[in-house]
Amino acid sequence: MKGIHNFSEIGKLNKVLLHKIGNEIEALVPDNFERLLFDDIPYLKIARQEYDKFAELLTSNGVEVVYYIDETAKALKDSAVRSEFTSRFIDESEIGSPRVKEAIKGYLDRMDIRDMVETVISGVKKEEVGCPDPNSLADYISRAYPYYTDPMPNLYFTRDPGACVGNGMNVHHMSTKARRREALLLHYMFAYNKDFAPEGSQMWYDYDQEYSIEGGDVLVLSKDVVAIGLSQRTTAAGIERFAENILGNSEFRKVLVFDIPKCRAFMHLDTVFTMVDYDKFTIHPEIEGPLQIFEITLDKNGKARFQSRQEELVNILSSELKMTAIELIRCGGDDRMAAQREQWNDGSNTLAIAPGVVVTYERNYVTNDLLTKRGVKVLTIPSSELSRGRGGPRCMSCPVNRDDI
Repeated sequence: MKGIHNFSEIGKLNKVLLHKIGNEIEALVPDNFERLLFDDIPYLKIARQEYDKFAELLTSNGVEVVYYIDETAKALKDSAVRSEFTSRFIDESEIGSPRVKEAIKGYLDRMDIRDMVETVISGVKKEEVGCPDPNSLADYISRAYPYYTDPMPNLYFTRDPGACVGNGMNVHHMSTKARRREALLLHYMFAYNKDFAPEGSQMWYDYDQEYSIEGGDVLVLSKDVVAIGLSQRTTAAGIERFAENILGNSEFRKVLVFDIPKCRAFMHLDTVFTMVDYDKFTIHPEIEGPLQIFEITLDKNGKARFQSRQEELVNILSSELKMTAIELIRCGGDDRMAAQREQWNDGSNTLAIAPGVVVTYERNYVTNDLLTKRGVKVLTIPSSELSRGRGGPRCMSCPVNRDDI
């Protein structure tokens, strides 16, 4: 049994948590793009084929692949735990009518466990529950919308709801309402599925804490240092809470905070910067220049200590990894148009499955060629539909267990 163990970004990947894209995507329409955080509608049939190829590639390279639905279902075998979960899920879905809440609770509780988990992800439809006549203005206004609870189309980006760091885990408070219930699934998985999180696994952050953090901003640089992006979706207060918890209770000695642009194109740290080998990183050219960095360490009394500096990225990485030469491989190379195009299609969002071995989207051919020329083995997957969700192979994976390096 491979428990939670992750002290790097590049150690051989042994176990990963995925969510195969499902019927939740069929709920996307232009009217709800903004609320559900999409810019386009993936074609489900092809997206599933592409995702299967991603999972098959991982499996063929010795990675154990586990899935959100299966692992959550294991956590809910106890009837009391399951009942508590459905009640919390309904509360998180912000349903105003007590009658509707009661109807949804009964509907979910009558289901097979696995079907129930799949349903809460794909959305609870009114026609399947039976829609009570509206007895409030809110019920009347919302009667045309086909769902009682919104689907979770972003869940195939399993990197964000949580992050395995060291021998513990963050279950994140997501910054948007559209994604917060994803972390509720992971909360129960961690608490009640001992195959996933064996006894002794640490909790560094939980989803009901008040400040937002998202997993795309969390990079395990080494056994000593965790990097976190201060981004559009990860707050300074959340970072500080995480840092105090992990630095005081683990082998990590420092949290490095990267202040990155607060915009959708630079949504998380891993959209502009990922590690692909001991001394190699993919980057977006716009973050090569001097960056504002904040260091969080603990003093001898266990109190957080802060320090800021502004430095070139290559110098920061050389210093923290104790290497004299760090290679930064530009997404799109020196071609400004290619850089913008491949950045939008997550050319910097690589998933390392071993030192110098990465999974990328085949569409980012300029960046892939540059990686190959630098000695990195590139394993590509198709992504005509997956990429419409604005996330790459790193976004689509939550590494649970890696070899130490």
